[in-house]
Amino acid sequence: MEEKEAKPLRHGYTTGSCAAAAAKAAVTALILQEPQPESVIKLPIGEEVTFLMHACEYDAERALCEVIKDGGDDPDATHGARIVAEVRWRDGEGIEIDGGIGVGRVTKPGLPVDIGEAAINPVPRRMIRESVQAALDSFELERGVRVVVSVPDGEEIAKKTLNGRLGIIGGISILGTRGIVVPFSTAAYKASVAQAIRVAVKSGCTHIVLSTGGRSEKVAMGLYPDLPEEAFVEMGDFVGFALTMCARQGVRKVTLSGMMGKFSKVAQGVMMVHSKSAPVDFGFLASAAEEAGADPGTVEEIRGANTAAQVGDMMQERGMLAFFERLCAACCESGLREAKAAYALETVIMSMKGVILGRVEKQGEAQGR
Repeated sequence: MEEKEAKPLRHGYTTGSCAAAAAKAAVTALILQEPQPESVIKLPIGEEVTFLMHACEYDAERALCEVIKDGGDDPDATHGARIVAEVRWRDGEGIEIDGGIGVGRVTKPGLPVDIGEAAINPVPRRMIRESVQAALDSFELERGVRVVVSVPDGEEIAKKTLNGRLGIIGGISILGTRGIVVPFSTAAYKASVAQAIRVAVKSGCTHIVLSTGGRSEKVAMGLYPDLPEEAFVEMGDFVGFALTMCARQGVRKVTLSGMMGKFSKVAQGVMMVHSKSAPVDFGFLASAAEEAGADPGTVEEIRGANTAAQVGDMMQERGMLAFFERLCAACCESGLREAKAAYALETVIMSMKGVILGRVEKQGEAQGR
């Protein structure tokens, strides 16, 4: 019986994209004193997208617009959430961005937003700022604007996320680096990874670089400037699957490129590294630090850490590079074991700022036929 051809999965849009679209519509409504049924913004990936406004209200001093978040065919906890942006004129120049009801506040270190700030990540902040500025520029206005992003049901939605454990209190985070939500936990994404590996091999690549995301891929491209573009494959969270595909395709060398959070899981043998698949094991990280020569105080600090990135920052600041070498070696061993691979496997762990923290390569053993 023939398999039915899989229907292409529809991607969705991030909370950051929704907030940027709502903010642009709101500032336009404030300028024109007219309702705005839709808003067109440019996503970080370069695509222009039109968002429909679920609500739009205004007066001479303020305007408010609302977008319903569409998570596509892989909806998360925020699918269907109301993302609201309220704008007001402010004295002076510039665009001020803050969070209102249902947007969390950061209370612990280790996140890309400072303690005390609204949990609106750097890329969404930039998207909001650029979208509002585009509206101001189109009317040739030079005025200061204050944007407050709210999610009316955000505090309730946050209970379904890891925000509380991460120290984000009072609501959800406004997230997104590409502007779209790609359905990661699907056979379709796996198929795209397998296809990318096959294309690389057919293009003559014997060394493939697997990264967990765009930032780690960019760093890896700097490490291997002579490799063709086809050699770089974004595997997302599917580490074990990608490593196995490389083994099946006869690749001679594989480089894993990523950050502390996901690779601390790979070091333990967890090969599907989505945030929901397995939590970061701080006991494991503490043991690795102890084996690398960390003092008892540092080991205890790691046990009580908030994020793997925070542990990485701590060990980097204290010059404990042996800790990262141990993690890299463990990743190589786990990966070779998972894929039953005969290739050389290299692991590169980097900081969120793109600094190489550890780099180790191990050779797999030839498998019996």
